[in-house]
Amino acid sequence: MKNSARKAVRELINDAKRIVIEDVNPAVDDGRFAAKHIIGDIIEVSADVFMDTHDQLAVNHLWRTNDSDQWEASHMIAVGNDRWVGRRPLQEIGLYEFVIESWYDRFGTYKNHLIKKIDVGINVDVEIEEGFLLIKETVSELKKVKRLDIEFERKEAENSHVSNLANLQKLAKVLFKIKTSTCYLTPDEVKPAETLLKQLNPYSDQQRASLIVLLADFTAALMEVSSTREFLTRSQIFPLRVERRAAEFSSWYEMFPRSQSGDPNRHGTFEDVIKRLPAISAMGFDTIYFPPIHPIGKNNRKGKNNSLTAEPTDPGSPYAIGSDEGGHDAIHPELGTWDDFRRMRDEAQVLGLEIALDFAIQCAPDHPWLRDHPEWFNWRPDGTVKYSENPPKKYQDIVGVNFYAPKATPELWIALRDIVLLWASEGVRVFRVDNPHTKPLPFWEWLINDVQEQFSDTIFLSEAFTTPKMMYRLAKVGFTQSYTYFTWRNNKQEITEYLTHLLTGDATQFFRPHFFVNTPDINPFYLQTKGREGFIVRAVVAATMSGLWGVSSGFEICESAAIPDKEEFINSEKYEIRAWDWSSPDNIINEISILNRIRKEQPSLQTHLGLTFHFADNNNVLFYSKSGKPLPGQPIDSLILVAVNLEPQYAQETSLEIPLYMLGLDDHVEVQVHDLVSDAHFNWYGKWQRARLDPQHYLFVIWKVTPVTV
Repeated sequence: MKNSARKAVRELINDAKRIVIEDVNPAVDDGRFAAKHIIGDIIEVSADVFMDTHDQLAVNHLWRTNDSDQWEASHMIAVGNDRWVGRRPLQEIGLYEFVIESWYDRFGTYKNHLIKKIDVGINVDVEIEEGFLLIKETVSELKKVKRLDIEFERKEAENSHVSNLANLQKLAKVLFKIKTSTCYLTPDEVKPAETLLKQLNPYSDQQRASLIVLLADFTAALMEVSSTREFLTRSQIFPLRVERRAAEFSSWYEMFPRSQSGDPNRHGTFEDVIKRLPAISAMGFDTIYFPPIHPIGKNNRKGKNNSLTAEPTDPGSPYAIGSDEGGHDAIHPELGTWDDFRRMRDEAQVLGLEIALDFAIQCAPDHPWLRDHPEWFNWRPDGTVKYSENPPKKYQDIVGVNFYAPKATPELWIALRDIVLLWASEGVRVFRVDNPHTKPLPFWEWLINDVQEQFSDTIFLSEAFTTPKMMYRLAKVGFTQSYTYFTWRNNKQEITEYLTHLLTGDATQFFRPHFFVNTPDINPFYLQTKGREGFIVRAVVAATMSGLWGVSSGFEICESAAIPDKEEFINSEKYEIRAWDWSSPDNIINEISILNRIRKEQPSLQTHLGLTFHFADNNNVLFYSKSGKPLPGQPIDSLILVAVNLEPQYAQETSLEIPLYMLGLDDHVEVQVHDLVSDAHFNWYGKWQRARLDPQHYLFVIWKVTPVTV
């Protein structure tokens, strides 16, 4: 019984971790999913790390790309209450892994105690001998092992092991010589801080020489990398994805290529799109998003306004993908050829525009897959294929695939992935995904990871108007961006509560909201009832609150003609070719251009992070600031302030409480203000200011506030 008890205790001692590492950040679901960051960010890694003594710990964070077997180590520093932090610049896109490691820092503990005794002038002969023995013991340990750590191998492990051993042997010889002779010379690289040197004056020359060696930063660093790392403990591996800037900051313009001819009786082409590109670029957009550009089904084709009966000239819905002319891997022949598409892509790139394509996993009844792969679909007892429904809506021109049909795995999954890879190989690296919440989460996690392994700069936008938990899960499994309920958040309370929700908790680590002000399917009541001014208001709020915003073609000319009592467009582009008068006198092209210019000039507006709401005593005025992504403890040197009139038919006056405290200023100082819309410059005095937002003048203001420079 005693032997078994001893064995149990021995096993517990060997297996239990004396050092605790917990509450690691950034982490999504405790490392199940990757946290997301942008290239160029400086990331702060933090964790609670502690042990059962007052002695010192050493803490590192280790980094590697997910396909590397070598780690890079960086020190973390203690910031109080057992919290440790480290920072790292993110210089390449891709998937990374990091680990927190800690060990008992015997030499660091020794040095800390030695300095405390020197501070009060205690004799330290015994402590000097202890330091000498610690170095000798470390030399002996280094001789026993070829490399300290095989599992977590460092890039420089082999060479540094040899170098560390040689340097420690040199220090041991120096200390031995000081101890046994009257030669008190120390190597040039061995020197403690100047303030510490002064404290050594009371000691003998021999003691001073030994203490210089033992207290030098060089010695401490050498002992740290050479120690056997007692009680070494490591956290689990945490994933982190670094993405390109457009993942967080981009301005989208949605258009139907077939409506770009200027003639509702002529199907538009890629050549017509090319002619529209300069105007879209001039408005400041950087991404052009196309609904599906594939052949459109002829069976059960929808007519105008979603009619079940199509006329011979009706083009059908582009979401009814596939016909005898091809499927998802083909281009609608009336748009042009592959060469035409490539020329349009290249012309867009010259203007700083990127093409985004719709990835809609659905088929028209005459899609080639129903002929070639009937086993991928759901068939009814009468032999007909089941069309898609989302009651009360019915989509007779669309059929869905069955991801878990007996013969659909893995063939269907691979075929769908290969479609994305095909378009990615053609230079399309942005995909807006239609209704991803109706497809399996494991499928998306696999597909997105597989595509990004081959094309690491690929962006996926989730169009999932569903429950928040599902929207968040889609972001966790890999979607770069997400549509949101912003489209239906219009008054001050709704907007404040919704944005506060998006910025609360760990959602900021994985969920990037994309604020579309309208879509071909969504014609919000706010835009139907507020006139031209309402379009300006929604553009301002979307463009200044999130780094990602978008409009559907026609927004710039305030198109809002609706089916009565519905948030749907009448004569929707989804079902017919439209022609637009871009010179309409009610257009807001200038306002959109100003907003996009300001966004490009002000980094704080290039993310949804750093948003704070502030007091305005008028409930129809929304007032908020953007401070960007400062690191914890980093001072803010400027603020973007936005005030907007949410009831734009009438002038609104308000008192605004300027958040001077965010700039580290008291409530009564003078600050410099730059009106980014009018380009006016002036000064404010104190935190209370008045504003009038008038539809006859300005419905909104965007100010940049900075401290007065002397």
